[in-house]
Amino acid sequence: MKRNRFSRRSKQNPATEELVRLTANLAQSSSRIEDEFWLKRLAAAVDRLLADADDATLNGTLDHLYGAGGRAYDELADMVESCCESRRPDTTPAQDVVLFAAPLLAWSRFVIPSGPIALDQLATLRVHLQAHIFAADAKIGLVDYLWSPDQLPQGYSETAQLTDRLAKAALHAKDVHLDTNGLPETTNFLSDTRYLIGAVAAPRGAPMFRWQEDDGSRIEALKQWRHQGGEALRPLLPACAMELLLPQSYHAAAREADRASRPYSLRAAVAFLQTTLNVAASDLRAVLAPYYDRQLEEFRIGFSLNDSTDVVHGVVWPLLEAEDEAADTPAQIEAVLREAGLREVIGLDHRFPMEYCDDCGAPLYPNPDGEPSHAELPEEQAEAAPRHLH
Repeated sequence: MKRNRFSRRSKQNPATEELVRLTANLAQSSSRIEDEFWLKRLAAAVDRLLADADDATLNGTLDHLYGAGGRAYDELADMVESCCESRRPDTTPAQDVVLFAAPLLAWSRFVIPSGPIALDQLATLRVHLQAHIFAADAKIGLVDYLWSPDQLPQGYSETAQLTDRLAKAALHAKDVHLDTNGLPETTNFLSDTRYLIGAVAAPRGAPMFRWQEDDGSRIEALKQWRHQGGEALRPLLPACAMELLLPQSYHAAAREADRASRPYSLRAAVAFLQTTLNVAASDLRAVLAPYYDRQLEEFRIGFSLNDSTDVVHGVVWPLLEAEDEAADTPAQIEAVLREAGLREVIGLDHRFPMEYCDDCGAPLYPNPDGEPSHAELPEEQAEAAPRHLH
């Protein structure tokens, strides 16, 4: 996934200098032919670093290029993602392979499951992915695990290693068993994302996804996947509300999940409070405020009842990619809240520091008086709520 918006000064080494030179030339290229010249050399340089598990050089170069501005940062970020998630194995006939993710958003008053997928359930998911998401001549390999964000590959090299393993499986339409020893524990949030991960292989130059075929479309593919795939996934997520997103290449799917999870978490918060407190959405008030470190980092939304200033729940809306103070994020947040049924939405303009609870580490949220507050459900409802509400 692309780097965050903050750069760090790092000492350049020869590998960094080579990446900077190649991406600068690519960014200045004036033709498709020249693009292909620089792309080939940049891909070879990135592949070498991934083979050496040298994420530090990749990250350091991305940080350097982000601080320098211009197109070079995006060119390198795109290339790193491509080298991590795609393969062109030496096969006859020639094949292309891409790592993909099928994200879903979920919320529940209970624990949102992650973990192993039984073979019969994996087979059913395979059938629906083949029918609705992938092209007729494509073959797929799946991991028998439903991943939480905490458990996804850490860094570019780990992602590339997963791609290598799944590419071999996809070429033979086989699935991969995940050894769960050492996987991080999943933090329990009210709303969260889960991922089904696999690889798709298709003849080189042929359609890979259903919407690449002459009679296909992304809209119809998503519609059918939500209907059929949703039913197949439902047994894996009991007592959860779900929203499936379009399966696509790994990094694009993860970014789309990050974007979609922000309004989803607000809608989930409203539904949760209505159910838990037995109130209508119109009985809730939301206060949103910007939170800063060196620059604007996120917005936090504190929920309270209309007749109280106590914050009963909070949601963090992080800024993503190139978003900054120029984006009209407060209007977007307010629109989601009003669509969810809230009548009173208060926007605060002054800068809040990134404060957290000294005892539990949870974010502090703005209350209607503009004060940072700990989110606490009334005592009688707190016992049944997830431990982490933000």
